[in-house]
Amino acid sequence: MTTPTIILTVWLLAGSLFTEATYYRHHRYVPHYRYREHSANTENLLPDASNPAPEATRSGVPEVFHPAPPVIHQIPEAFHPVPEVVHPAPDSHLLHQMHHHTAAEAPFSPGQSRVFYGIMFDAGSTGTRIHIYKFIQKDPVELPVLDNEMFHAIKPGLSEYKDKPEEGGNTIRQLLKIAKKTVPEEEWKRTPVVLKATAGLRLLPEEKANALLKEVQEVFEESPFYVPNESVSIMNGANEGVLAWVTVNFLTGHLYSNTRRTVGILDLGGGSTQITFLPKSKKTIENAPPTFTARFNLFNNTYELYTHSYLGNGIVAARLMTLGALGADGLDWKVFTSSCLPKKFREEVTFAGSTYKVSGIPGGYAGYKLCYYEVQRVIKGIFHQPYEVKGSSIFYAFSHYFDRAVETGLVGNRGGAVEVRDFKKKAKEVCNKMTKYGAINPFLCMDMTYITCLLKEGFGFKESTMLQLAKKVNNVETSWALGATFDFFRNFNIH
Repeated sequence: MTTPTIILTVWLLAGSLFTEATYYRHHRYVPHYRYREHSANTENLLPDASNPAPEATRSGVPEVFHPAPPVIHQIPEAFHPVPEVVHPAPDSHLLHQMHHHTAAEAPFSPGQSRVFYGIMFDAGSTGTRIHIYKFIQKDPVELPVLDNEMFHAIKPGLSEYKDKPEEGGNTIRQLLKIAKKTVPEEEWKRTPVVLKATAGLRLLPEEKANALLKEVQEVFEESPFYVPNESVSIMNGANEGVLAWVTVNFLTGHLYSNTRRTVGILDLGGGSTQITFLPKSKKTIENAPPTFTARFNLFNNTYELYTHSYLGNGIVAARLMTLGALGADGLDWKVFTSSCLPKKFREEVTFAGSTYKVSGIPGGYAGYKLCYYEVQRVIKGIFHQPYEVKGSSIFYAFSHYFDRAVETGLVGNRGGAVEVRDFKKKAKEVCNKMTKYGAINPFLCMDMTYITCLLKEGFGFKESTMLQLAKKVNNVETSWALGATFDFFRNFNIH
């Protein structure tokens, strides 16, 4: 199927998000942009909230979960609306900011196409991914379009190199080789390269995380690409959810619509998990904890999202929490067991730079009910449940939601629509046929049970809630990377 061209309104996607409940006055103007109707058959129709659940607090979490991160932006610098510029600045405008330039290029004239690129690294807990975006501007009075994306991932994640930062830097060098093959050489000096780390580095002690970031910065500096200020950082967890929400709703066409019908997003990483949606009821925002909301302007509309990132509740961290291993001592001699694992399974698992010995229970019992009980203890009392998720909202779920659904045969490689109850049904099947599915992935029973419990007892979804599982939308990865790239282009004043 031919992927439709995606209109990139980069200069509209600029500014600041606010977690405070404070509106501000923005420029009153009518933006002009090319409208392209996307096939979007999902809506986020949410009922009024009547008795929202009280805020849940987490206790007993090891201190390693909350190291003080390096100085970073608390919220994305995206989405501040600016007046329309009908005559884009020539490349010499970029020259002022990009020290790699040696000469200004000729102004952009009508009838002439201009191509530019952006490179975004997603340094997650289970792997590092590179997103290389190609944009085309065909006319100075029209907005650029997103032409395509080159995506590649490498394992393990940077956090696994906490004691060997130089080796972590080498993984970035490998991915930069792909960037050099993808981006034409004449574009290298004006193509920005950015890395944002997520939960994997947020879980590390500050000094070790900083050592890795410093190494990546040095690798960037030796590359032929443009390295902007603060090009290497740890991203605030709330940013992940908001920028992923922008990416998915942009790709599905919802942000072009005046109906304000959007889809929520569920992202399940290795170290953290995010939920973000646009509430229908003001009560959802009013009753949410202050740090669970974000406000911004986009397409001359004000959006106030419900969003939160739960650090330590990503799929890999949750495995170790279920096993009672995360934050434990005596890792050299202890073996952590679970009825969620095949009885004869025994393996060493490395996460955030620490290695754990884990196994099934050779002479014990295994199965869905016992596994659910173990997983429930990890989730119970941690999550705030917005009342509106019990309504008819549609959510896009990706990352490990998608990966586990594909591994178990719940959906095919192209994804698809499922209900929450489908995860429960498949989890029971996997756990009760552990020998069969254990050969695919010994953690499948634990992971599928965790996802089921997370959706039902964590976030509070009904079993009938529809989830759209997707790895890509319009051939672009469903992640926060595209939204983050919009942000950096705003800083470069590319129109």
